[in-house]
Amino acid sequence: MDHLTRLENKSIYIIREAYYQFKDIAMLWSVGKDSTTLLWLCRKAFFGRIPFPIIHIDTGYKFPEMYQFRDERAKEWHLNLLIGRNEEKLKEGMGPNQGSKLDCCNELKTNALKMVIKRLNLKAILLGIRRDEHGIRAKERYFSPRDSQFKWDYENQPAELWDQYQSTVEEEEHFRIHPLLHFTEFDIWDYVKREKLPIVPLYFSKNGKRFRSIGCITCCSPIDSEAKTIEEIVEEIRISKTSERSGRAQDKENIYTMQKLRALGYM
Repeated sequence: MDHLTRLENKSIYIIREAYYQFKDIAMLWSVGKDSTTLLWLCRKAFFGRIPFPIIHIDTGYKFPEMYQFRDERAKEWHLNLLIGRNEEKLKEGMGPNQGSKLDCCNELKTNALKMVIKRLNLKAILLGIRRDEHGIRAKERYFSPRDSQFKWDYENQPAELWDQYQSTVEEEEHFRIHPLLHFTEFDIWDYVKREKLPIVPLYFSKNGKRFRSIGCITCCSPIDSEAKTIEEIVEEIRISKTSERSGRAQDKENIYTMQKLRALGYM
């Protein structure tokens, strides 16, 4: 069994285990490369038909290419797609130019997610985060509990030994399930290449620029790059000495701010 197949098998095992333990479950889809890989793995886990909702938290500030990609894949793959928005704050004008990036993310992402979880009474949600993506995410577990206030106690995470995962949830708690923790950025692109996954075109170079990480328009900057194919992206990552998220807004990406955001319930 090759490296990518071992990674794939572990992820599919976690996805199926999560669905077995929690029927009130959904998956978060940011439309980026990682969550699209997770979506693909969910389709594989259930033979092409995902038996739970796919949630996109829409801040209203995503790239047009992301919305187009989302709608095309949702139709093609017959997804039960649900859009979560904090309409009240959006009507009040909340955005990246009102307050700090932390305030914007907390209202338009974290609180929007809280509303969806409460409305659907979810006990678990699948997310496509990786340990190598950010320092604070290295503290995560595959099955990570959140309390009744959606807070993450990063100093008190359950032990996970020999593929044994905690899955007992209190009445007012839910779990965040992370089937991609063991993937690296390089693994993701190698897997995208092997599986011939469709990916948002923003990842590919145009006029000497491309996005290495995508999200809200106001929080993402392109990098200098001539990588126009997945093979060229893989080679670029292989020799790169810069962080994957170096193009993200720095006041949100420093480790202390990210830790605070995730403790409050951020993805």
